[in-house]
Amino acid sequence: MAFANEIMASSSRVLLRNSLKQNQSPFLVSPVLVRLRKAVKFPVAALSEDLLRDPSSSSSSSSSSSSSSTSSSSTTSVPVPVSVVPSEKPVKFRVRAVVTVRNKIKEGFKETLVKHFDALTDNIGQNIVLELISTEIDPKTKAAKKSNEAVLKDWSKKINVKAERVNYTAEYMVDSNFGEPGAITVSNKHQQEFFLECITIEGFATGPVHFPCNSWVQARKDHPGKRIFFSNKPYLPGDTPAGLRFLREKELRNLRGDGKGVRNLSDRIYDFDTYNDLGNPDRAPEFARPTIGGSEQYPYPRRCRTGRLPSDTESRLEKPNPMYVPRDERFEESKQNTFSVKRLKAVLHNLIPGLKASISADNQDFNDFSDVDGLYSKGLLIQLGLQDDVLKKLPLPNVVSKIQESSQGLLKYDTPKIISKDKFAWLRDDEFARQAIAGVNPIGIERLQVFPPVSKLDPQIYGPQESALKEEHILNQLNGMTVQQAIDENKLFIIDYHDVKAYATRTIFFLTPLDTLKPVAIELSLPPAGPSSRSKRVVTPAIDATTNWMWQLAKAHVCANDAGVHQLYNHWLRTHACMEPFILAAHRQMSAMHPIFKLLDPHMRYTLEINALARQSLINADGIIENCFTPGRYAMEISSAFYKNYWRFDMDTLPADLIRRGMAEPDPSQPHGLKLVFEDYPYAADGLLIWSAIENWVRTYVNHYYPHSSLIINDKELQAWYSESINVGHADRSHESWWPTLNNSENLVTVLTTLIWLASAQHAALNFGQYPYGGYVPNRPPLMRRLIPDESDPEYASFIADPQKYFLNALPSLLQASKYMAVVDTLSTHSPDEEYLGERQQPSIWSGDAEIVEAFYEFSAEMRRIEKVIDGRNRDKKLRNRCGAGVLPYELLAPSSEPGVTCRGVPNSVST
Repeated sequence: MAFANEIMASSSRVLLRNSLKQNQSPFLVSPVLVRLRKAVKFPVAALSEDLLRDPSSSSSSSSSSSSSSTSSSSTTSVPVPVSVVPSEKPVKFRVRAVVTVRNKIKEGFKETLVKHFDALTDNIGQNIVLELISTEIDPKTKAAKKSNEAVLKDWSKKINVKAERVNYTAEYMVDSNFGEPGAITVSNKHQQEFFLECITIEGFATGPVHFPCNSWVQARKDHPGKRIFFSNKPYLPGDTPAGLRFLREKELRNLRGDGKGVRNLSDRIYDFDTYNDLGNPDRAPEFARPTIGGSEQYPYPRRCRTGRLPSDTESRLEKPNPMYVPRDERFEESKQNTFSVKRLKAVLHNLIPGLKASISADNQDFNDFSDVDGLYSKGLLIQLGLQDDVLKKLPLPNVVSKIQESSQGLLKYDTPKIISKDKFAWLRDDEFARQAIAGVNPIGIERLQVFPPVSKLDPQIYGPQESALKEEHILNQLNGMTVQQAIDENKLFIIDYHDVKAYATRTIFFLTPLDTLKPVAIELSLPPAGPSSRSKRVVTPAIDATTNWMWQLAKAHVCANDAGVHQLYNHWLRTHACMEPFILAAHRQMSAMHPIFKLLDPHMRYTLEINALARQSLINADGIIENCFTPGRYAMEISSAFYKNYWRFDMDTLPADLIRRGMAEPDPSQPHGLKLVFEDYPYAADGLLIWSAIENWVRTYVNHYYPHSSLIINDKELQAWYSESINVGHADRSHESWWPTLNNSENLVTVLTTLIWLASAQHAALNFGQYPYGGYVPNRPPLMRRLIPDESDPEYASFIADPQKYFLNALPSLLQASKYMAVVDTLSTHSPDEEYLGERQQPSIWSGDAEIVEAFYEFSAEMRRIEKVIDGRNRDKKLRNRCGAGVLPYELLAPSSEPGVTCRGVPNSVST
């Protein structure tokens, strides 16, 4: 007795001392049953003081029970080697499962009825049943050791509990030789699914064993098989305990499915398909669209397979019918509620088309800047004079009330940040240039290396490659330098959208001594209409009233091109579509126990759902992109061309991208291994802080689990994930030589850092400024409807007579602008359940590895430090691109944010 107590007390002191040293809880040590020799007759397997030993066990052990429980209630013991105190006969002990279920915030009438029916039937055997699985094999059955099946208690008694989370318990009987619990199976005999957040097993000698679940458990009538959940202890495939190997493989088979049939909304199956669901020719022939992906003409990443046939055979799912994504990928309730409220303004998509006949030609366009301002002060319906008509035609009374509550029945928009501090800032050249490096799309600008720039288009089709730009256009703007001197001294920059084949633009900027940019020339090009046609023209900063309005129109056309490239390439393609194959393959090929899956898990949250919504409403035929952006019905074909001609995974690292664009040069002496060509480039300066923090965190993580490269090469799940991501998910570009090879730790660090960067900081920089900058349409129009007039054009007279009206009429129509504003308002909004970089659900139990948890807390602390650095930069008067009179601070890469449209915050994942 004294010997046993000495062992336990000594073990407890060691564990407590080590855990305090690491500032971690002792329960993170792997739970292994302590086996003591026969003379020690007390139940060491059940240490929680509120858990009782099974009365069927030896009566001689009862006298020692209390001393064991008292000893263990203050500290938690660590594993004792089996050889120290061998056991001759196993003893049964009682352990408890604490099961956390998350309730819905709001329930429908049908859900409430079913919930109460489940409460009644729960008492007669239609229960939630759990079974505990050991990591060890039973030598008799040659299968994993299992506990008895345990029923979740008190379900019916807690049916009316209004808390967001409700804890239930279940009790197991286990032998002292059961081993370490590694998995739990759950069977739901109720009629309705429920959300299982986590399970904690109490009663083993080494403390609680945690099972992070975060999953919907379907009713057995819908999905007969048992759900499998693993403990938070990570295992590489080769290290999987014998008792868990079969379950590990079985769960992955379940997630892959068989690739057949239409998916049900309750399924958890991850599979690949092409974008064959964007068109809807069943609606009308003009809504037919080509399949994107799977062909040499239209290559593209793969998306999540729904099993539905292309729409020329079966109509695609239109709103409000939900598009399939695996059940656990759907928005949680608070996120869904935020999205739904924001979409109230988008009710116009369905209402306004039916009212077009009552809209006069006069109010279809912005005719005065007061019309634009009215969207924020009056609201769209008053602006159109249709508030009564529209509200009467809304189909549901509760929708009317919601609209009236949210915007006084007027569909008003919040004032965008770009005009909140200085209403006229957008008109200034310095603000136009500042947004090129600190606005919505700060990754389009490049250092100019050749002047004049040269097109790569086929001259037989698109005319001469030579630019219309000449030295005389910009020479007087270069502070006395020649053009070549300015190039040599890294003073000239360009945003080149010549080859996008629209009303093509090239914009030249000069770097001033204050580290600010000023635009010095804009070239605009059209495909040549004939041998003598004037297809190219150059516009330079204003020298009088007429050239001022010409210059404003030229800048607006640059912004419209930038908006299209930003949305179709940098935002949608690079951070949404190209991430999806990696997410699908991760679920299909890597177990939830795999340490790399645990690393990537928070960076995959909600992405499949937001991408499915995009296929349904944003990038589909007659969707927002086609209606509100210049490319129109050819938008996705253009996005496919970007994928084919420009996208490279190896160039999606921040350092590589900056060097490729000439915005930085390699410099091993610098903290990030490179030096920016000018320091006041807010996106790059802040981005490098975050990139380095992610890279350091990932390197620590990878080196912990893969101390030798051979472990990476021989990790069958890791290699299968990466191979499937490329060869299936990116099959149309899988032959490229630039894909990194997953054969050493540095390459693995680069691949993982790139994915986390794209999902978090890169997406944040490109997404959450959309409404703050683009919500004021004159600042950043998504399309332009009039060219810049030439003196020989019939429109030139109306331009001269009323240039302001000409400019405003060139912008999107009032309805186009409103649709666009409603969408970017939604996309720019942080939901209350947003999870930011450096945060995790259940942060202390997501991993059972204490060293990794400690490293993650260090990463979290680094995110907080970076936020303070960014805040300091935004107060630095020397940094004029982020500080000054009316200048918006650059906060898009500040890690944290409150809910709402804040123009800041870096979520873990692509979720809007």
